[in-house]
Amino acid sequence: MKKLIALFVSAFVIFAGTMAFAKEPAQKVQMLPVFSADASSADRLWVGTFQLVWNDFMDNVLRGPVIFKKEKSKLAQELNKQTFKKEMLSENSYYTAYGRTSLELKEQIEKAIYEKFNEKSELLDKINWNDPNNAYLMYAMLKKDFKFLTKFDILTAEKFNNSKQKVDYFGIKKTSSPALYNSVNVLFYNSPFDYAVSLQSENDEVILYRTNTKKTFDKVYRTLNKKADKYKGEKKFVAGDKLQVPFMTFKNYTNYDELCNKEIKNKATKERLYIAQAMQTADFNMNNTGVKLKSEAVMNVMTMSMPLAVKQKGRNLYFNKTFYLFMKEKGKSMPYFALRVNDMDLYKYQGEVK
Repeated sequence: MKKLIALFVSAFVIFAGTMAFAKEPAQKVQMLPVFSADASSADRLWVGTFQLVWNDFMDNVLRGPVIFKKEKSKLAQELNKQTFKKEMLSENSYYTAYGRTSLELKEQIEKAIYEKFNEKSELLDKINWNDPNNAYLMYAMLKKDFKFLTKFDILTAEKFNNSKQKVDYFGIKKTSSPALYNSVNVLFYNSPFDYAVSLQSENDEVILYRTNTKKTFDKVYRTLNKKADKYKGEKKFVAGDKLQVPFMTFKNYTNYDELCNKEIKNKATKERLYIAQAMQTADFNMNNTGVKLKSEAVMNVMTMSMPLAVKQKGRNLYFNKTFYLFMKEKGKSMPYFALRVNDMDLYKYQGEVK
């Protein structure tokens, strides 16, 4: 008689991620730029789109690694390894483009992603396309929309970890049809605290690994593959097994500030370049029928402004980017008001403009 396996799958779960462009700040899933970044605490996220734009910058602009002139960046060193590449995706699931930053490039990208994915960009309008210091722009979109081999049953809502609110689950219960079994592969089941399964679709799979380990994504992934290779038990989902997976949805946006505003060593084009914006989005939804994922990444590279000459006739003192504002009384050494201005949507003038 085959051993009954109770699979309550809940690893790597993200529930109430903040909507990407919410006006009020709230706790959200942290997006990581590299697969090897620390994912040992809180809710973390990684998607390969940012690595794709970094690869294009290395291969097609710098023709070598990204190295900052005045500091060593561990993050840049990890990205330079190019551990994720286009070859790891099917051609119909991604789009990339790079070139000199221009409105023509913007139009090319917008047309391409609409024709290929029927999508519009959430990032391209965040670029100031008229900035005279613009140099290069790298862009990537990844889109996945697939159905599981079978539609899973909707289960009773229950708590997750120590959550106060119950969450919705789908899966396979005792009374579920055996037709659902083929949609699940058991990778291993070593204990009630250490197991992994794979939810099947025609061309993709969703791997879920229940563990209490605290490591980087790449180390966790290597560990689960080793355990799957060693496992000698039943790898088919069989009568008596149960599956419980939470419905999940989140939308996220980030700019990797750590990589920005640092001059880059550049022997290829001799230009004084720096990364002005390094942005990424992730929009994810998983339910009992399948998964939808869309992720964009943009890297806007600019040339460094030359120092102004002593006899410069005019200086553009534009406060149209992040700035600080202080107020103080004359003759006093300390200000009584200080403000950092970044998102002007928070400061829209309500009075009459004269």
